[in-house]
Amino acid sequence: MPTNSDPNTAVAAGDGVRLDADNLVQRVAARIRSRFAEEASGHDWHHIHRVWRLARKIAVAEGARLDVVELAALVHDIADWKFHGGDDAIGPREAEWLLREEGAGDDLVEPVVEIVATISFKGAGVRQPMRTLEGQCVQDADRLDAIGAIGIARCFAYGGHAGRLMYDPEVPPVLHATADAYKAAKGTSVNHFYEKLFLLKDRMNTATGRLLAQERHQFMASFVERFLEEWNGDEGSAHHGPAVLVEASSDALGGNELRSSGSRS
Repeated sequence: MPTNSDPNTAVAAGDGVRLDADNLVQRVAARIRSRFAEEASGHDWHHIHRVWRLARKIAVAEGARLDVVELAALVHDIADWKFHGGDDAIGPREAEWLLREEGAGDDLVEPVVEIVATISFKGAGVRQPMRTLEGQCVQDADRLDAIGAIGIARCFAYGGHAGRLMYDPEVPPVLHATADAYKAAKGTSVNHFYEKLFLLKDRMNTATGRLLAQERHQFMASFVERFLEEWNGDEGSAHHGPAVLVEASSDALGGNELRSSGSRS
């Protein structure tokens, strides 16, 4: 598991006791692991662990505060709105409760809760800025785990968990203009690539995140191109590069149309 690079770093606890930052991180990790061990939607402990590891890597490269980054990575999905009736407030509330129960003080709780409150993608037309460098590192890590080979697997895992169709050529993707429209959407798993995943490469916050996103994005784009070829019985046809790279016009961000760099069925 990742550990704090400076195990002697101390943070103030709510009762004035000095806690070792790494010990706090490890105890929070143990609680999160226990809580999410059996989760099957792609938002499980292994997802959280990968985000933790990636966030730490990005934070080291970008010079961010590691204790905040590690704790935020661990609790970023503690109560995702997707599994709580669209309630955006429950995640930050649960994160604060857990951290305070473990003795974390305001200097940790406040920045971590802010990150949890603003980390989620909420539609193509919604660009809620991540204010802090620490939040940018965690958000980039979470988005990196949503793309590439792991992202493909997680997309279909969540689609199956939510009872969504894998693909339906009669149901076009929509670039949602508002968070409410995005939350209400019931599109297919393949549509999710267009509606979110293909957009993430250009929404990375950090130079490190942008660099890491490039290859994952290309792998994912090639997969969807191949998926559509097999769906349509077009294997073996000439390839001209991924035909699934989304370009969103202002109309598309209004949810009215979707354009790609190639044809789609």
